[in-house]
Amino acid sequence: MPWTISSSLDDFRAWAGAFLAAHPAENTVLLTITDRLAARGPHYYGDGVPVFGWWSAEPDGPVAGAFLRTPPFTPRLGLMPESAAAELAAELATGPAGSAALTGVAGGAPATLAFGAAWAGATGATSTVRTNERLYRLGELADPPRPPSGRARLAGADDRELLIRWFAEFAEEVDIRIPNLATLADDRTAAGQLHLWEDGGRPVAVAGASAVIAGMSRIGPVYTPGDARGRGYASGVTAAASAAALARGAEEVLLYTDLANPTSNSIYQQIGYRPVEDCVELAFGS
Repeated sequence: MPWTISSSLDDFRAWAGAFLAAHPAENTVLLTITDRLAARGPHYYGDGVPVFGWWSAEPDGPVAGAFLRTPPFTPRLGLMPESAAAELAAELATGPAGSAALTGVAGGAPATLAFGAAWAGATGATSTVRTNERLYRLGELADPPRPPSGRARLAGADDRELLIRWFAEFAEEVDIRIPNLATLADDRTAAGQLHLWEDGGRPVAVAGASAVIAGMSRIGPVYTPGDARGRGYASGVTAAASAAALARGAEEVLLYTDLANPTSNSIYQQIGYRPVEDCVELAFGS
């Protein structure tokens, strides 16, 4: 069964919504992106038209794979077999104008690597690993082994400029693009999704907890400015954001870490997070 490719968010949610919700951990990014597109419109992430796709193993069979792309960002693969990922790469390589301009892809490691190999074979592009990440799921939330001084609180309107600055610093540090920084800070503050750790009356770290979608909430970003690191603030604020997600009814609380950062991988496991899957971001070159 070939992929169905569409620019309709409504069609994507109608056809693939149940599949996404049945596997909320592996499809966490797709769930949060579609939720934001539904709330903010199709051009929230950029001027390009979003592209959505779903795959079934046989005609009229259940959906067993999904992806989306919000230009200028690269495609994000949800849960899918490696064979479906390879089929998707071949279809996009010969598909509508602009598909061949892909600069990369991201998602669960097996499917993403299969996509990258098929893309390289179809286009002659090189495919290199840009980042390796690990997706974690919260088991039983534990207090940090060395609780930091201070306390957690919700971010408020008075924190707006600080949050925008910290989001920008976070994006630069991890080399990602965050669109609509001010809107993002405003929306997430209004929704009660941003938690600050305060020590001595001064904010020293931030952690977000996304809206609960299909029983899932994802923690992020987690950021501590350089002059406040090494004091356990990230552990404290992540634990507070995780507790808030649970209190809002999340059955699964998730977060991503960069595998190149042993500190973050260690501290999240200390408060109860357990590995789900490894993920990878690939960059394509000529």
